[in-house]
Amino acid sequence: MKDIFEWSRILFNDLPEIFLFEVIFRSVIMFTVLLLTLKIAGKRGVKQLSVFETVIIIALGSAAGDPMLYEDVGILPAITVFVVIILLYRMITWLAAKNKTFEEFIEGKTECIINEGRFSITTFKKESLAQDEFFSELRLKSIEHLGQVKNAFMETSGEISTFYYEDEEVKFGLPILPFLFNAKSKMIAESGIYPCTFCGFTEEKKTRSSDMPPLQKTRVG
Repeated sequence: MKDIFEWSRILFNDLPEIFLFEVIFRSVIMFTVLLLTLKIAGKRGVKQLSVFETVIIIALGSAAGDPMLYEDVGILPAITVFVVIILLYRMITWLAAKNKTFEEFIEGKTECIINEGRFSITTFKKESLAQDEFFSELRLKSIEHLGQVKNAFMETSGEISTFYYEDEEVKFGLPILPFLFNAKSKMIAESGIYPCTFCGFTEEKKTRSSDMPPLQKTRVG
C-alpha cells in the first residue's frame, strides 16, 4: 500500500530527476505546436483573446490541472512546465516589442474588411471569414446594408469594429438582411441600382443580368 505523503512519488512520480530536461523539451515543442495550430485557425477561432494569450491559457491550464487530479503526474514536472511557459512568454513578448514583423506574426494585425461600402476581397479571403458569419456580426450592430458602412476592421482579438457614414452620406449598398440578400438573381425585371453579391460594388443596371433586386438607401438606426 502506498503512503499518502510519499514525497518521491508526489514530486517525481518515481521518475529520475533527469526527466525534468525531457519535460522542458516537451513543453517547448507543445507550446510551439499550440501556437502554430491556433495561428492557422485564425483570429475568429480565438475571439476576444489573442492567439498568444490563448496558448498561454491552454498550456498553463493543462499543466496545473493534471497534477491536481492524477497521482501519476508529479508536481515538479508540472512546475517545470510553468517555468518554461513563463520564460517562453517573457522571451516572445520581448521579441514582439523589438520586432514589428514578429509581433504581427504572433498577434496578427488589424485588417480592413470593408472600405467605403465594399469588401476588401483580398483581406476578406485571407481572414478565412465566412460571409454569413460576417453579415451576422454587422446585423448585431443594426446594419442593414453595406452602404451604411464607411470602414470595418477585423481586430487582432477577432472582433469587428465598424465606422459609419453620416446619415446624409449613406450610399446604396449590398443588403445583408437575409430575406433581401437571398432574393439575389442573375436577371433583373426593371432598371435600378444593383449591388454585386461578391464584392458589394453597386451600379445602375438597365434590364440585364444582375445579382440583386433594386435597393433603397436606409439610415443607420
